[in-house]
Amino acid sequence: METTTTVWIIVAIVVLLLLVLLGWLLARRSRAARERRLAAEREEAARLRREAEHDRIAVQEHEASAAKLDAEARMSQAEADRRAAEAARLQEEARARDAALGEDRAAIDERLRRADELDPGRTAGPASADEPPGRAPGHTPRTPGHTPEHRADPDDRV
Repeated sequence: METTTTVWIIVAIVVLLLLVLLGWLLARRSRAARERRLAAEREEAARLRREAEHDRIAVQEHEASAAKLDAEARMSQAEADRRAAEAARLQEEARARDAALGEDRAAIDERLRRADELDPGRTAGPASADEPPGRAPGHTPRTPGHTPEHRADPDDRV
């Protein structure tokens, strides 16, 4: 063989070795880049998970707060309903008492009318101008000159 052929064969082998070495370096670089990209994606995923967990906790706190407000609103509504029912009950009781008083007034008016029928010359009120209203005829006060108007029972004698 000739020397030039040998040189060309050696050059071809060196070029081939350089190409294999270049291919191996590119493959290694590509693999390292892929691993860096995967590591960055894992870090991003971990960050997103941490943020999502933080946000989930915040949402749960807001849900708890909303549930508490809802419970307070329901309690307030129940209290308002209870008070409204109590007010309605008191109004009904007041109407019933007023109706009973109306019946009592009618009975009193009927007795006065009957008294006027029995004794038409006498009007309702004191027996004479000297006796204060509500005083029984012939009643004498406890102390001379003193009339206990403030007493509940004017016929109370000691």
